[in-house]
Amino acid sequence: MERTTCCVVGGGPAGMVLGLLLARAGVDVAVLEKHGDFLRDFRGDTVHPSTLALLDDLGLAERFARLPQRRVTTVQLPIGPDRSLITVGDIGALRGKYNYIAMVPQWDLLDLLVDEAGREPSFSVRMNTEATSFLMERGRVNGVRYRTSDGRTGELRATLTVACDGRGSIARTLPELGLENFNCPMDAWWFRLPRHEGDPSGLVGGVGDRFFSALIDRGDYWQIAALIPKGTDAQRRAEGLDRFMARFTSAAPWLSDRTHALTSWDDVKLLDVRLDRLRRWHRPGLLCIGDAAHAMSPVFGIGINLAVEDAVAAARHLVGPLGEDRVRLEDVRGVQRRRWPTTAGTQALQRLAHARVIEPLLAGRPALGNPRLAKHLTELITTSRRLNRLPAYFLAYGALRERPPEESVR
Repeated sequence: MERTTCCVVGGGPAGMVLGLLLARAGVDVAVLEKHGDFLRDFRGDTVHPSTLALLDDLGLAERFARLPQRRVTTVQLPIGPDRSLITVGDIGALRGKYNYIAMVPQWDLLDLLVDEAGREPSFSVRMNTEATSFLMERGRVNGVRYRTSDGRTGELRATLTVACDGRGSIARTLPELGLENFNCPMDAWWFRLPRHEGDPSGLVGGVGDRFFSALIDRGDYWQIAALIPKGTDAQRRAEGLDRFMARFTSAAPWLSDRTHALTSWDDVKLLDVRLDRLRRWHRPGLLCIGDAAHAMSPVFGIGINLAVEDAVAAARHLVGPLGEDRVRLEDVRGVQRRRWPTTAGTQALQRLAHARVIEPLLAGRPALGNPRLAKHLTELITTSRRLNRLPAYFLAYGALRERPPEESVR
């Protein structure tokens, strides 16, 4: 019979951070990842100051600094009739050692975490292994059934199973957890364009007629998210790539000289944007964290930050009970109580941004319902140092910072 103390389903940032923290504390932990590697295009590549501080606490700052990366310190949006770029958030002005967002390919970060966790005798990772269902006994989750890429099946029993397998999590098939969906007015197209010397730097927004884009500075290229009205992917692709690029360059005219880099729709990937959360993140023997518990909108770009903070909080709450090989319902319930206010508050802000900014812009209406109000708020943020730091701090650390368990810090 295969058995571990903690079975982590999903090898993304939340799963790998949790696995590392628990293994460092001496807990037997197995991470199941259905893919054979971490190479996925257009995954979230933002490593926020809170995660950078965590890596420092774990003694991984120097190894992380050697990874190829681009440091982003500002958020700029086109403001006014001339759409000139104005800094609305300056992360570089924040106090502290890590006053920037590191743009690092997610596969490099995950490889670093797996390599470090692999040094612990209590850690194992099973690639090409997909959890297909839970082992349920007398109302308790006691592990998972799995299938490997070569067709082999098996069961892995565990004292605790943690679902970190994203918004397609097998935990979301459990009706008692109660999935709650919120209106999402947009989907996103992801693509890349070359970045030239003299371009703006940092995170840059572009606003046009019924069009909004977010551009992420990756050094020699821009990683770009173009927001489109929900469910219009097929219709807009039928209109042709040239029409799309005309819309895009009206929002970011300084990129008009390199639109030829997109040669076909194959270069443009669709992200089906969702905003939802489970009412309950747990049941006996099971805990959900990250996107498995709450799928975030790309607004503010903090989904990975929240997932990692979930993992840190879970490790801190559960390292003691797991060390005793006895996890009560109250233990997993405590993780949700800790993380729920931050999750619900962040999603409330995202829903507000959807309703008052994104949806009006995509429908050709003024954001906030009043151009003068939008201008006034922008002026307040850009002229007040304190107000300017609010969006910067929120992007950097979120609403609540989590600390790793002492047993995991080296």
